Order: sequence, then structure tokens, then C-alpha cells
Amino acid sequence: MSQAPVIVWFRNDLRLADHPALRAAVEADGPVLAVYVLDEAAAGTWRPGGASRWWLHHSLARLGDSLAAKGCPFVLRRGDTLDIISSLAADVGAETVTGSRAFEPWSRQLEEALNQRLGESGRRLRRFSGTLLHDPDQLLTKSGGPYKVFTPFWRALAATPQREPVKAPPHFKTFEGAVESENLEDWELLPRNPDWAGGLREAWTPGEEAARARLEAFLDEAINDYADKRNLPGQTGTSRLSPHLRFGEISPAQIWQAVQARLARGDARGKGADVFLSEIAWREFSYHLLHHFPSLPVASFREAFEKFPWQDAPDELAAWQRGRTGYPIVDAGMRELWHTGWMHNRVRMIVASFLTKHLLLPWQAGEAWFWDTLVDADLASNAASWQWVAGSGADAAPYFRIFNPVIQGEKFDPDGTYVRKWVPELANLPNAKLHQPWTASASVLKGAGVELGVTYPAPIVDHKQARERALAAYKTIKG
Repeated sequence: MSQAPVIVWFRNDLRLADHPALRAAVEADGPVLAVYVLDEAAAGTWRPGGASRWWLHHSLARLGDSLAAKGCPFVLRRGDTLDIISSLAADVGAETVTGSRAFEPWSRQLEEALNQRLGESGRRLRRFSGTLLHDPDQLLTKSGGPYKVFTPFWRALAATPQREPVKAPPHFKTFEGAVESENLEDWELLPRNPDWAGGLREAWTPGEEAARARLEAFLDEAINDYADKRNLPGQTGTSRLSPHLRFGEISPAQIWQAVQARLARGDARGKGADVFLSEIAWREFSYHLLHHFPSLPVASFREAFEKFPWQDAPDELAAWQRGRTGYPIVDAGMRELWHTGWMHNRVRMIVASFLTKHLLLPWQAGEAWFWDTLVDADLASNAASWQWVAGSGADAAPYFRIFNPVIQGEKFDPDGTYVRKWVPELANLPNAKLHQPWTASASVLKGAGVELGVTYPAPIVDHKQARERALAAYKTIKG
């Protein structure tokens, strides 16, 4: 008697290796049918932004190729997840659907609803860990509650044995039936008229194979210097794995194991590896916060900030979004984001501080812009990191820590490589004036071909005055 087919429900886990839900489906010894549902109604506000849609298209295409090479059909459907998967299971005679746990509030609700819908027809949804190192209910404080401070969370995580990643299934039992799939091109995830994704195509190659290659390149070339170079946006010092992690083309367990293997062989040094793994842990911490505090993406973690006197300044928000603030390091970051769908992490902190403290604009406005423009737009990390910089989040940087964008630029881009790349109209300024062009003499500006207010904007706010205004605003909620 032949085994019933098993449906694997893919979401933010677009890979074959280290995919416990996929492995379980294969080990059930029946035919495997893979499905991805684009359910934008369920995601609501958090449906994929423009840059994420571009990545999703290419990631799904590559996953489809990988599955096809193993004889597994990949069904694409757009619409209501509950109707699509329950109907598909009935049509093909599947008794089980497997999938990876997800931790966004809407994703968790969808899982529960699908589990109930399938149960009504005698079927079941089997959910597996895999998107995180540890499920949020498994790593708790001694009192049994969630961690709200990163350092003890990081210590506990580092001291906890990590699971071994599972290998990709060597083969699948072929599904013989005919199942209709939608055409990926018809989803129109790629930009048209205009096609603004040229910079993304230059900067990125989505997919599981590219994720593994990027990890290996980072471990070969940059991990030992990571602690020193990760803050220098003009150098190649970071892993750039974040979009691959966001779409699940590689798992945190795979990354953790690969780093540990390098350490065991002596190919990686402790400091760089430890700092890098702590960044993986920050992503983990962000998801644990989101799981336990599902309002994190919309409401300030520290309730006092709900009364913060944020400003409503659409012109200043637009200047920030377009990289026209008059502060070169801020503008360089925002232009890198627009062109490549990504921004260096140090610069993310600088631009976020500028928005929330120099401009007194709410962190949610920055979170929303990042959601639409980042290829690694990840709900947990995006929300937790914006709140960290704004001072409203768990274990947040104090609000009164206000980055001086001139000092930040001079410290982390001392030779101006980053600013000159992304703000080329300032390229001919000497280093001493590059991060503060408004202090340059008329002759220096003229010699560099810079006309403030014409070829490059004057600062939209004065740093000293903005700092004083931010501190005064903070006093109103300090109590």
C-alpha cells in the first residue's frame, strides 16, 4: 500500500539543507509536494516591501530549481493560506502538512488557524524548529520569564548546546500526480516601469547556494578581523548574510556550526568569531522579544515613550529618506540603502539616531521605510533595532546618547571611502572637510566643485540645537 503524500509548507525557510520540516516529510516515505503561498492579506501591514519582493522572486525561483532537480514539484499559489493548503491536501490525499515554526505575530496566528482547519478534516500540521537556534519558549530566565536584557541572554545562549544542522535530503519520492501551480512571473514581484532594481542585481545573488558561498567567503576572508572592521563601512568587514537569513536560505544553526568548525581547526580567532556570533545572537534575541511581546513592531517597549513628543515633519522625513540631510555620513547610508537594498550596520545606527533624535521623528517612520527598502527587512530585527536606537526598546541605548554625525563619520570613515562612493558630489573635498562641508572655506568648496544648497544641501538641522531639543523632549517623559 503506497504512502500518502506529505505537503511541505515553505515560508521564511527557502532552502533544502537544515530544514527539519522537509526532512521529516521525506522520512515519512511518501511522495513530497512543496508549496509556497503568497498570502498578503494575512501579513497585512507586514506584507513584503518592494526590495523584499525582488529578493523573494529570485529566491523562490532558485528553490524551485533545486526542488525540481530532486523530482519534487513546487506549487506556487497566491491567496488565502487556509483555503489553499486545506484544499490542496484534500485534492492530493495528503494527511500531513509539515512546516517550520515562524514567530511573527501574524505568522503564529496563521499556523494556529491552519492547524485547526486541517484538524477539522482529520489532517494535521506538524511544526518544526529550524528558523532560530532555540524556540523562544526554550531559552528563559531562571524565573521562567523572557530575557529583556541582551547580555545575559547572550551568555545563556552561548552556554546552551546548539542543535546539529540536518543535511539536505539526498532524494525525494516522486509525486506522480498533476498539480496546478501559478507562474511566478504573474505575481509581479519584480519592479516594472520603472525598473529600480539595477543596484540590487549588481549587489546580490539570492538563493541557498549563494548564501553558502557568502558564508564561506566571509569565514575565509573577514571573520578574524570582524571585531575591528565591522564598524568601517568603507571596508568589506561584515558578512552580508542578513538577507539570506531573513529568507531562510541559510539557517542560524548552519552559521553557528560553520564558525565553530573553523574555531576547532584553528582557522578562526576567538575575538572576531565571538563578536560575529553575538550578532547572530542579537537576531535571536530580537525574535525572542517579538514572540513574548508581539506589539514590539508598533508600540514602544518602554511605555513612557508612548507619550514622547515626536514631531510631524514630512519634508524632513523626505530629506532623510532621499539622503539629502546635509550630513554626509547620513546621506551616504540612505543612498546606499536606496541603491542596493542594504545598509552597513554602523551606518544604520547613525541614520536611525539622526531620524529619532536630530529630527525628533518617530522610530516607526524609520522602521516603515526600512521595511520597504531593505532586502533583509526582518520584522523582529527591524523593530528591536529601531527601538534600541530610539531608546524605547528592551535593553535600549539611553535616549540621551545622541550620535554626532560628524564625529561618527570621521571616526568610522576616516579616509572618506564610503562617503565618496555614495555622495560623489563631495568626492573632491579634503578629508578634513568631507564630513562637515559647511565648515569649508569658499575657496575649498569652489575647488571641489561644491556649492552648498545647490550641488549638495546645507544641513537641515544644526547638531547642537537638535541635541538640546532632543534632550528637552526626553525630559518631558523622564518623570
